[in-house]
Amino acid sequence: MTGARMETLARLRGRIARLEAADGAHDLRRVALGHDEADAVLQGGLATGALHEVFAESGRQAVAATGFLCGLAARVAARRPLIWIRQDFAEREAGALSMSGLAELGLDPRRLVIVRAPDLDHALRTAADALACDALGSVMLEVWGETPKLDLVASRKLTLMAQESGVTALLLRIAAAPEPSTAETRWVVRSAPSLSAAPWMAWGAPRLDAELIRNRHGQTGRWIMEWTPDACRFSEPATDPQPVAAAPAHRSDQKTADLHRRSA
Repeated sequence: MTGARMETLARLRGRIARLEAADGAHDLRRVALGHDEADAVLQGGLATGALHEVFAESGRQAVAATGFLCGLAARVAARRPLIWIRQDFAEREAGALSMSGLAELGLDPRRLVIVRAPDLDHALRTAADALACDALGSVMLEVWGETPKLDLVASRKLTLMAQESGVTALLLRIAAAPEPSTAETRWVVRSAPSLSAAPWMAWGAPRLDAELIRNRHGQTGRWIMEWTPDACRFSEPATDPQPVAAAPAHRSDQKTADLHRRSA
């Protein structure tokens, strides 16, 4: 092995050692999700410049996991451009992304660049190249099904690239089981019932059953999260979403009580 290769190998080993050292993980910048309990477990919020995994246990939960991924991207991007890398198989399986749907979730489609890759090899190379651009807010990689190519080595490469540029990598895994990786967090997301905000509305704000099953430097947990598109933030769901009418300001409590007695 040549001297140049030995030097490169030593440099890579040093970077990996620094990455895996627990004492440096708390220096990561964090962005609050808005959900108080989740942010407390995450020690202030989602770490930027790191790799995060979002899993959907089956294709039926793909929409919920995709919505959660969009929420994370909206929180960490801070109005910077986004890149979404999809395998051709993902589009054949689930269809094309809806720009109007993304806009309803609060993710500006004008800031989004979608890249279609013919296979996972091309998708991984594209993701690594995109993570080298520090002008981006986030790089999202969508992968369907089980694959041996997305192993510990591949996740470590994505993590190193994200750490160097400060760009957050979000990996969406659909119909796949979690495997060892260098991800900062790993989530399993399912849909949760939404309650109508008013009688005349067909549905309320999106609600997600978000389970944090891996947190490299803290505890795990499971929460029902409500996504508010206008504010682009997660929150605890309201116990009673129905609007409550305020008492008339011109009528005193005594007059109201007298009216109730006369009507009884």
